[in-house]
Amino acid sequence: MNLQLEGKRALVTGSSSGIGEGVARALAEEGVAVVVHGRSRERAQRVASEIAASGGKAFVALGDLATDAGAREVATQALAALGGVDILVNNAGEFPFRGWTNTSPGEWPEIYNTNVVSMVRMVRLLAPQMKQVGWGRIIQVASTIATSPSPVMPDYSATKAATMSVTVSLARELAGTGITVNTVSPGPILTPGWRDLVLAFAATQGWGTDWAEIERRLLEGPLKNPSGRLGQVEDVAHLVTFLASPLAGYINGANLRVDGGLTGVIN
Repeated sequence: MNLQLEGKRALVTGSSSGIGEGVARALAEEGVAVVVHGRSRERAQRVASEIAASGGKAFVALGDLATDAGAREVATQALAALGGVDILVNNAGEFPFRGWTNTSPGEWPEIYNTNVVSMVRMVRLLAPQMKQVGWGRIIQVASTIATSPSPVMPDYSATKAATMSVTVSLARELAGTGITVNTVSPGPILTPGWRDLVLAFAATQGWGTDWAEIERRLLEGPLKNPSGRLGQVEDVAHLVTFLASPLAGYINGANLRVDGGLTGVIN
């Protein structure tokens, strides 16, 4: 299938590692010129250099999206490198592993700013030039924990529920502009950060440190799912790449889960 993405231009926030990195690589493989964003030049440059070495086009933008000035700087760098942004993937964010008792009231607005307001900043900075062109794709990365929250990470799950709400509102705001807005909600995905969280959880359960044993226990217990495995970064990246394409033009304001069937709710 030809996704018709050749020549498109994308900014993927938080793409120096994890899901964002996978998305940047997948888009580049389809002929998209990508801006790899992060706060560490070394990490972002590594991803961009590897994409370029594989025949893709990649640039680096550095900045903290949790501030207005930082977001403006990232948008400016992306526009200067690409000449315009057709695809914005809002992936940057934090996922602290904490519960109700060790999350202070002051930490709630902090993570809301990092995970939600930073996304809003980038939309406000880049959607206007998409409207001028008459085409664009905005894809927000949320989480299945948004619709099935647990006692763990309550502040994080609340920000991801807010992300889903923003997506629907924004899709309606941009009606008739040629821009679609969708949410992708990953379940358990084997990123380095998520693996660290699992190892910390396994230690509290007395499961040891052997990853194969930990994964077996997860899939027989709390993460049992119809697909019988944990998710890979590529599982998310492939869906994001499709949503970024012209072929996905009739998908708008949607929330699409990538969790192997783990979440037992009707969407």
